[in-house]
Amino acid sequence: MHVTIDPNSGFCFGVVYAIQVAERELAETGKLYCLGDIVHNNMEVFRLKELGLIIIDHTDLLHLHDCKVMIRAHGEPPETYEIALRNNIHLVDASCPIVLNLQQEVRYGFEDMMERNGQIVIYGKKGHAEVNGLIGQTNGMAIVIGDESDLDQIDFARSVRLYSQTTKSVEGFRKIVDAIESRMQKVSPGQEVDFQWSDSICRQVSNRSNLLREFASRYEVIIFVSGLKSSNGMVLFKVCKDVNPNTYLVSERQELQRSWFKGHSTVGVCGATSTPMWLMEEVGEEIRKMSVAHASA
Repeated sequence: MHVTIDPNSGFCFGVVYAIQVAERELAETGKLYCLGDIVHNNMEVFRLKELGLIIIDHTDLLHLHDCKVMIRAHGEPPETYEIALRNNIHLVDASCPIVLNLQQEVRYGFEDMMERNGQIVIYGKKGHAEVNGLIGQTNGMAIVIGDESDLDQIDFARSVRLYSQTTKSVEGFRKIVDAIESRMQKVSPGQEVDFQWSDSICRQVSNRSNLLREFASRYEVIIFVSGLKSSNGMVLFKVCKDVNPNTYLVSERQELQRSWFKGHSTVGVCGATSTPMWLMEEVGEEIRKMSVAHASA
């Protein structure tokens, strides 16, 4: 069995930076609180927990004092910084710079919309940490759109500013842009509509789609490695599955099934922007072992 690991898969630079920050702090003190999973991959989270990382939620944060707490790449709403200030918590901020820039854009856009009686709309996954951080820039007033079925939440007779979660697909965002513009023109025929949108999708993430399409087409079987919590992972898994029906999702090597490889000789292993390279290599090595065991049986 010939197994190839996709060299273009693995952590995006925002996740790489966050993990480097965590490892550095843990090497110095052996203990660090992190607000939410540092990355949406259970195996990487487990590895860092073994080094002393302690995952907390926002309720836990309220009761912590005089300690260090890490903010992961997804970013946080203003309320988190206010709590830290009150409780004398030192924040180790590893927010992705692209996310921080987007938060600023949304904040300025919200101020503009308040003057115009307009609306802030965010194309993203409701409840996602990054989206929660963006909503926080609007005093909780942003409208979150997951797909076209959510569009009825918008008042198309009023001004709209649209932003996107950084890890959403470009194709999906374009569809939302077209749908909002069309609905606004129907409500105000013959008039110029006040609709502006900002393509805030991270190109390091969005470019993965084309690279994965090409990779998935080259092998008989594709094993996509991702944590089930990863929004980006589910999007990219579907990209591979659409190209190659023999695509299977695993979060660790124990989930591999021999039947997937029966009658095939080439396997490609790839993953999400939240998938560590060491985990993909571990999965690849397990496939090789299964192949050797089958050949010698």
